[in-house]
Amino acid sequence: MGLIGNIIWIVFGGWMIALEYIIGGIALCLTIVGIPFGIQCFKLAILGFAPFSQHIAPGRSLTGCLSLPLNIIWLIFGGFWIFVTHLFWGILFSITIIGIPFGTQHFKLAGLAFAPFGRGI
Repeated sequence: MGLIGNIIWIVFGGWMIALEYIIGGIALCLTIVGIPFGIQCFKLAILGFAPFSQHIAPGRSLTGCLSLPLNIIWLIFGGFWIFVTHLFWGILFSITIIGIPFGTQHFKLAGLAFAPFGRGI
């Protein structure tokens, strides 16, 4: 199911989600202050390209005790809107039976978009 789901996901827009996160990550990495946030965008791009058969778990945090403040900064400066967008698409896809697996993947992306620091794929 994972391979077929990923192929359908990529064909019907998953590549655009990944491309947007990659462009955002590159733009953020152009500044010294934005590098940690750019790395989180690349993490979201990986999950946005092929979300089926991937799991989000508390991971090795390179930020240490800074995960909470960085997640708060992330949420204030754009993460909230990314979260709301994935939540909207998750609800919209979950209306139909065929769209439920894709809605579930958007809910997974929404969870990572809400607080990406301190979590791994």
